[in-house]
Amino acid sequence: MKILFIHQNFPGQFLHLAPELVRRGHDVLALTDDQNQRQSPIRTVRYRHTTERPDPAACRLGRTFTENSDRGVTVARAAATLRQRHGYVPDVIFGHSGWGETLFLKEIWPEAKLIIYAEFFYKARGADVGFDREFSTPSFDQALITTSRAAHLGLSLLHADAALAPTKWQASTFPDRLRPMIEVIFDGVDTSVMTPDPGAQVTLPDGSIIRTGDEVLTFINRNLEPYRGYHIFMRALPEVMKARPNAKVVIVGGDTVSYGAAPKDGGSWKEIFLNEVRDKVDLSRIHFMGRVPYPVFVSLMQVSRVHAYLTYPFVLSWSMLEAMAAGAYIVGSRTAPVEELIQDGVNGRLVDFFDVPGWSRALIDGLENPDKNDGIRKAARATIVNGYDLRRTCLPRIADFVEAVGKGDWRPTDRQARPAPLST
Repeated sequence: MKILFIHQNFPGQFLHLAPELVRRGHDVLALTDDQNQRQSPIRTVRYRHTTERPDPAACRLGRTFTENSDRGVTVARAAATLRQRHGYVPDVIFGHSGWGETLFLKEIWPEAKLIIYAEFFYKARGADVGFDREFSTPSFDQALITTSRAAHLGLSLLHADAALAPTKWQASTFPDRLRPMIEVIFDGVDTSVMTPDPGAQVTLPDGSIIRTGDEVLTFINRNLEPYRGYHIFMRALPEVMKARPNAKVVIVGGDTVSYGAAPKDGGSWKEIFLNEVRDKVDLSRIHFMGRVPYPVFVSLMQVSRVHAYLTYPFVLSWSMLEAMAAGAYIVGSRTAPVEELIQDGVNGRLVDFFDVPGWSRALIDGLENPDKNDGIRKAARATIVNGYDLRRTCLPRIADFVEAVGKGDWRPTDRQARPAPLST
């Protein structure tokens, strides 16, 4: 089959899938934004999107739809060029719906099967909006704005033949009427790379080296921000560092914003919450790494004695599953995305997101009692190996799903998105 991937930051979620479909003999092409600098072995064409940002006062609640539908128009024009000038007609289109790129593709290729990557559906209640009252107080206007943001996501799914979500909780954010369109398969973790390594070591910014067995507490996210609980983690540190005078804290993440709003008064969330505890912690034992290459991240997860992971009810980070595969002892937030993977006391620990003293106690316990947590570490890895392994489970299932949709063998069902059973 001819299979076209569309993602403004390709390969994105299709990093392993696109090459696997090539290996299976399919003709694979990718369409991406010309500003995307990521490299891929997949044959790629690019579109140029230069539409100006809309005036919020003019489009009111439709700002998100305007921005994403404008990108959808750009992609549709690029698609029309592929068809009219080059005669290209795919059998299957697989695109991420988050930026509107798939909105109008059925107008260009009505005969193609369209699959969308359904990562998250904005909703005014029961997810990220209003979860953390420190930064977001629920209001009537906010509910309307959030609901309107989902317009392009719903339209994308209505036009699609099928959709894929990485977790059952993320699929559950979509309206009931749309869920039968969604197959749930995680992207997959390469457990041959993310595996325990007693010889792992990492060089810190000050030149010191940490090794497996050292008292290391890790916190890792793309950016250091409230959506991923950075403020809660920092507020827990004074008691942790007081109780564990030899512990080293390693924090990975950028200074910008991935999700939510930037600080109202400027600066970065990193500095705001570091300054909040600056006089209560030993700064010489806190190591900010910024963003690190993937091999360094792997080694950090292998070295970590305790790994803290927090998130609002939102998209689950790949890094949490990768940490589990590496056999990390994870203290996670008791929020729905995390609870789908971690069962308290079995393959990790769970603490209420806002319970700062509880976080301090759980992190201290993990640091001072590493031997008693060996069973939890092994169970964490087993969870990923048995249910979320890239090569054995996830990649074959996703590739089979794409082929089934392309052949017309896949049909929507009455499946409902419920939390996955724990696999250990």
